[in-house]
Amino acid sequence: MVTRTLQVRAPWAVLLLTAALVIPKSWLFAPLIGDLPPSQRITELLFQLLPLPFAAVGTLIAARRPGHRIGWLLLGGSLAIASAQLTWSYVSYSLRSGAPLPGSAVVGWIGNWVPWPALAAFALLMLLFPDGQLPSPRWRPVGWAMVAWCAVIMVFLALYPGLISTPELDNPFGLSGDAGEAMRRLQASPIIPLVTIPLFLASASAPLVRFRHARAEQRQQLKWFAYAVGLLVGVILLSGPLLPGWANDLSGIVIVVGVWGIAAAIGIAVLRYRLYDIDQIINRTLVYGLLTALLGGVYAGTVLVLGQVFGGIGAQLPSWAVAGTTLAVAALFQPARRRIQAVVDRRFNRRKYDAAKTVEAFSARLRDEVDLDALTAELLVVVDQTIQPTRALLWLRPSSQGQRTSWDADV
Repeated sequence: MVTRTLQVRAPWAVLLLTAALVIPKSWLFAPLIGDLPPSQRITELLFQLLPLPFAAVGTLIAARRPGHRIGWLLLGGSLAIASAQLTWSYVSYSLRSGAPLPGSAVVGWIGNWVPWPALAAFALLMLLFPDGQLPSPRWRPVGWAMVAWCAVIMVFLALYPGLISTPELDNPFGLSGDAGEAMRRLQASPIIPLVTIPLFLASASAPLVRFRHARAEQRQQLKWFAYAVGLLVGVILLSGPLLPGWANDLSGIVIVVGVWGIAAAIGIAVLRYRLYDIDQIINRTLVYGLLTALLGGVYAGTVLVLGQVFGGIGAQLPSWAVAGTTLAVAALFQPARRRIQAVVDRRFNRRKYDAAKTVEAFSARLRDEVDLDALTAELLVVVDQTIQPTRALLWLRPSSQGQRTSWDADV
């Protein structure tokens, strides 16, 4: 009973510790972004709060399923990120204030190596997601290699004769002499990224390999994770110079919220809450995302053409032209949505598309069918193709002679 109580309360203690690191970090960081535009200040502050959603999801998983490794990996990675951000904020505030704060060099030394446990934790999370087990024993060397490499880098940065994150300060525990010079040459070489990137990509490929051999429930769990990552990648690719100024300012906020969405997707997948809604969510996202891009392109193209007609690019359009273009795009909404929905169903939801076509064909034949036995047999076939039950039983209303007819079929 005592062990069970500790297993349940320990995650909440780690969550509170993470929050205790995030709160002073945000207070120290606020003066450093006082000169930024409002949207960038909000983005930076949301980024400082980044460890909290992952820690919260890790707490829920670890408290409900104490033996599940995903929860503890989320907690450990979040704690390491919060520690790294606090050290960077503390040292930056100390350097900017002009009067060094106590222990700035030691705090900077911790910030030099503390991000690497977070990298190892999230690499292991991808290897073990969603059931906390490796896809197969062959992946064990990848996990051990990632952990060992991160440990080596942590020792290297702890003894490096300088602080990577704060070049203005020296490492109080750094090596000197020939050993320190050798470490400087090694840090300047590309060996660290040449080893780290392949190991991280190998870990990131584990969910793809797992998806190929996964069963229905595990596929849905992986879809939640893939959906959140895909949305984040899409937002990052769309943000940039092509967006108008106000949208580009908000893109940073959307990106940070998208990273929070990955934490929510992990929690839903592991805890299996409304797991099978993901297919409908993906379908709606594809449909309305493509619809928005199509209608936006039509509107922009129409405005560009009308601008050429009424005085060139950048000319002020008449109000009737803007209203007409808006009404035309609004009129295209429903037809375009139906077309895009059909294309998405045909490409990504083939079973639903085939079922709809089968029912549509049966409805057309139903108007001309007069033979009750043939109609019953065809109805059972349609039910088998669309719903795929193990057994189908058809009962018809009693005839005027008081006889009831039924057909039973194993499908």
